[in-house]
Amino acid sequence: MSPSRSARREVGNPVLGLPAVTALRRLDPAVTAALAAVLGDLAADARRRAQISWAQNKGVMAAYWKAVGAYATHIRRALRS
Repeated sequence: MSPSRSARREVGNPVLGLPAVTALRRLDPAVTAALAAVLGDLAADARRRAQISWAQNKGVMAAYWKAVGAYATHIRRALRS
């Protein structure tokens, strides 16, 4: 019996279902660490921009930055798994 949909890792992190994740995991650990750091910075900056956009009643831009932050976090977590 297959696991329920919610128990699959790629449901919580859709990036894990992409074929290129295998290539990311083969990268040199130093490269992976540097990329993870950049993605962490990107996620933090995107979340900050989302808050600013929301405060300025720019809902569309807030949603955009939230998505950028979410995917940066997903990719960062995929690198570390």
